[in-house]
Amino acid sequence: MPLKIPNLDDRRYQELLDEALARIPVHNPEWTNFNTSDPGVTLVEVFAFLTETVLYRANQVPERNRLKFLNLLGLPLHAAASARGLLTIANERGPLTTVTLGADLEVRASKVPFRTAGGLDVLPIEARCYYKRRIEDLPERIAGYYRKLYASHADPAQPNASAFRFYRTEPLFLAPGAPAVDLDQASDRALWIALSTRASDKPVDDALKTQVRAELAGKTLSLGLVPAAPTGGVTLPAGGVATAVPTTLTISLPQVAADGALPADGVPRYRALAHVELPDGPGVAEALLPAAAELVLWSGLDPLEPGVDSGDANLPPDLGDSTLDARLITWVRVTWPTGAPMRLLWAGINAVMVEQRAWVRGEQLPAGTGEPDQQARLSRPPVVPETLTVTVTTGTGGDASAVWTRLDDVMTAGPEVRTGDARLPPGAAVGVQPPARSYQLDAESGLITFGDGARGMRPPPGAVIRADYAYSAGADGNVGHGSINAAPGLPAGFAVGNPVPTWGGTASEDARGAEKRIARFLQHRERPVTADDFAAIARRTPGVDVRRVDVLPCYHPDLGSHEPGDVPGVVTLMLVPAFDALHPLTPEPTPEFLAAVGRWIDRRRLVTTEVILRGPTYVELWAAIAISVVPGYAQATVRVAVQAELQRFLSPLPLQGAEDDGAAVATARGQEPRARGWPLRKPVIALELLAVASRVPGVQFIKQVVLARSDGQLVDALPLGGLELPRLVGLAVVADNATAALSAMTGDAATVESPFVAVPVVPETC
Repeated sequence: MPLKIPNLDDRRYQELLDEALARIPVHNPEWTNFNTSDPGVTLVEVFAFLTETVLYRANQVPERNRLKFLNLLGLPLHAAASARGLLTIANERGPLTTVTLGADLEVRASKVPFRTAGGLDVLPIEARCYYKRRIEDLPERIAGYYRKLYASHADPAQPNASAFRFYRTEPLFLAPGAPAVDLDQASDRALWIALSTRASDKPVDDALKTQVRAELAGKTLSLGLVPAAPTGGVTLPAGGVATAVPTTLTISLPQVAADGALPADGVPRYRALAHVELPDGPGVAEALLPAAAELVLWSGLDPLEPGVDSGDANLPPDLGDSTLDARLITWVRVTWPTGAPMRLLWAGINAVMVEQRAWVRGEQLPAGTGEPDQQARLSRPPVVPETLTVTVTTGTGGDASAVWTRLDDVMTAGPEVRTGDARLPPGAAVGVQPPARSYQLDAESGLITFGDGARGMRPPPGAVIRADYAYSAGADGNVGHGSINAAPGLPAGFAVGNPVPTWGGTASEDARGAEKRIARFLQHRERPVTADDFAAIARRTPGVDVRRVDVLPCYHPDLGSHEPGDVPGVVTLMLVPAFDALHPLTPEPTPEFLAAVGRWIDRRRLVTTEVILRGPTYVELWAAIAISVVPGYAQATVRVAVQAELQRFLSPLPLQGAEDDGAAVATARGQEPRARGWPLRKPVIALELLAVASRVPGVQFIKQVVLARSDGQLVDALPLGGLELPRLVGLAVVADNATAALSAMTGDAATVESPFVAVPVVPETC
């Protein structure tokens, strides 16, 4: 049975005081004045306070014993993880010059400090991102007008009805929480970035543009990209060889002749500036800008040429705004291979990655004592381990000061006094010995432990020990969109902001949470072998909050309908995060989420095991149910209760407390308990929803239950396979006709094929 932590005494100050005063008439009847002004009562209050303090300290002994026991097992508490984010720095009203910033610039979100992870050139321009959004439902009256207007661009061999396609120039500006833009649906599969002069620079003339182009020449364009989560996941192949093929982006500029005219064939040319990989999460792509003479646009175009795509003639989009056109300097085009997915949440220039951390420089620790296993504690835990530098100064001279090496275990350090290996014959070459000047760090508590002489060097007596390190604010570093808005080191006229929320910050682990890992750790020793091992290790990934883990041994999600057990050597983990701002009821893992878990498992898995990390594939489902309410119950309350119960029943998330009960192992012969969320490969059956709704208090009976797939087709059951889970996108609880309610929710959608010539459509205004 588990050991219970004793509570030595739980009495508080008032209880101790009342008990002492109650004993006075028994032991000293002559004492009759118990007012607070009595000196004797004052002494009793003092001793009651001291007794409460002693009891409190005595009750802390078990807590310290628990922490010491964890250290003896080699299970230190997980330190807080630093948040990361994407930052933009804009020169809005500063000098009209490019400012080069180095790395480690401090920016702030209120009191939470961040540091830039790299340098960048802050270009003195504005940038707007656009794409050509197809218009599939343009009224025939307007479509006919544009066909006549652009008839000269059509292929005579094609009929007028299919020779054109229409688009509208849309800015890539998404509000927080908005869905991603699928740029594969753009008419030309390209992202266009308009580089223009700042709104504060007046007058807008050729001299201003010439000055701006001179400032841009030879500088680096830092393009920030926030891609949406891909449909695939992370694959860790056996042997550790990566097989994923990243998407390559091509960043290019218009290649304009000296006279500014289009080539004789009318096909515009573009010069590639850089070929970069699309990041799997928020990231920055860099491209070196050419000379000032090449940062220009075509001139003398026909009034109907701007924005028209005809065959290979891919021109920049038509802005339809004379003010923006007047400030335009040039266009940057971003393209990608055909077939590669491209879904973006945000794009912009002057971007740089940031990390949440604050620095402590030159902190002086207690002087060296020369004793074995000397320890020193840093003042600002939790510590970011890779930033810690410990310098030990033993006197004066060239070798007086040295930077010591951080080791995961000080017991692996070399001896203080170098000695030969008695097992080797005389004259044999001595191998490389581990460093003796080393230490061990507990990042959560900031405790530094030095060696004992035999394993690691002891700091000499009187040695001066200093430390430089960065510390983290943990979960407080997860701030919302636009929260990073201060930069003390920037000059006037500059503005900073984070276009997307920061991510990855987690709080430090407590002793109670670490105790839960003891049994699992003693079983797997950080080496996943069984399904429970994979689930336990995945849930303990620092920096992410894993709510659900389904382990599918011997199963590959890309091999069709194969059941678990058919593909030896492969383990698939289906991961569901605890939070998703876009889909709070059916969370989807982001690329950063899957990458973090992948890195954590990759260092611990057996090299012969291929591990595939995926999120669930949600299948959209519509449902309508007609109920009869028991007389006396409020119909609105019962309907809300039925909706909540059905959403809970179909939820992919486990019930509170069920996620720590072991792994959810999905096999062909059995299913996981329902408390862990909707099981894999379990179909959604209308009769089962009827049974769930009928058990809600206040429901007299169920009249009708209707289900529909995402295409609107009515079904009695929705089969699910592989990693599919249901996503309830529409639910109606009505009193009469459920079929009519479902039809009203789903509606009908028509599809139109893409024509040949892309024509810009100007929005109608009064």
